[in-house]
Amino acid sequence: MEIILKKEMPSLGKIGSTVKVAEGYARNYLIPRGVGIEATPKNLKLLEREIKIWEKKAQQSKDEAIKLAAEIEKLNLSFARKTGEEDKLFGSVTTIDIAESIKEAGFHIDRKQIHLEEPLKTLGDFTVPVKLHPDVAANLKVTVVKE
Repeated sequence: MEIILKKEMPSLGKIGSTVKVAEGYARNYLIPRGVGIEATPKNLKLLEREIKIWEKKAQQSKDEAIKLAAEIEKLNLSFARKTGEEDKLFGSVTTIDIAESIKEAGFHIDRKQIHLEEPLKTLGDFTVPVKLHPDVAANLKVTVVKE
């Protein structure tokens, strides 16, 4: 069965693409959840109009993400932590800490958008990537200092 995707699915494709899937998967999962609609001539014509709307929305969200990325890259967050021997931290700086500091700076970022490979456990300057949009990422400067 051919389905037109109304939402992006990493395993299937992007918004507006027509994909061939098993009939049961389409009828029991994709269509009821609003992820896709059946690819009929009528739906294909509707899709053409909706694609223009989706592209406009996608461009607006990308533009907003680019503006936010520029603002985030201007930030330099500093965290003061207690240290032990050899300047190792008691605890660490995590994505939760970074998200709270960004929120205090006036920006709303979900902690899942902050891509920190592992919590920061040493003193120093770090660059932390923040993925704001599938095509836009910002590099946030984080400094960990002694308390």
